[in-house]
Amino acid sequence: MILNAFFKALAQLGDPRFRRVLWMGIGLTLALLIGATAGFVALLDWLIGEQVFLPLIGEVTWIDDLVSWSSVLLMLVLSVFLMVPVASAITSMFLDEVAQAVEDKSYPLLPPAQPVPFWDAVRDTVNFLGVLITANILAIILYIVLSPVALFIFWGMNGFLLGREYFTLAAMRRLDRDKANALRARHSGKIWLAGTLMAMPLSVPVINLLIPILGAATFTHLYHAIIASDPSARTSQDRAR
Repeated sequence: MILNAFFKALAQLGDPRFRRVLWMGIGLTLALLIGATAGFVALLDWLIGEQVFLPLIGEVTWIDDLVSWSSVLLMLVLSVFLMVPVASAITSMFLDEVAQAVEDKSYPLLPPAQPVPFWDAVRDTVNFLGVLITANILAIILYIVLSPVALFIFWGMNGFLLGREYFTLAAMRRLDRDKANALRARHSGKIWLAGTLMAMPLSVPVINLLIPILGAATFTHLYHAIIASDPSARTSQDRAR
């Protein structure tokens, strides 16, 4: 079910409407990463200063230049850590448009969706980003103590959080919040696995630029696949209409 949803999303990359949203998402993602990298480089320049004294070497003046010249590599490294909150923010902004493009192509007989009210979406995004950032800061302790499996902890934790957000956002276009949460709870294993499979390429520079929008499309397909396989969910959706 999960792989089928992903390959359906991947197959729609050629759709002009889908591709437009994809490029907008990539552009905004790059802008956020470049802004974060510029801020980090400026902070390092301020902390290092123009001169640094190194034992046995003495004063050196080229470290701040090295930091500035290596900013592209630094951005690739930072993207491994920043792409999880960036993916969350991008998805919150574009999921409705991506989901509509997916549904227009693959589920054309559906009635119009009910978009989440703007301020509700803003509140949910801010709350989720807070949870996501707090969880990753607290997880640093686990990464240090359990360093051999730190990457798996990173994937599993962020897969759970991202899957929870992506699926809830997709479901709330068709169900109210309580029904969307109940549906997510009944299928939490699938959703966690799908989120983890999305979190894994988020840690790969360059490839991770494609994941936020592909993830939104994948979870839209996954939502409809779950609805089709869950009789109680179909009843809830009919009532929500």
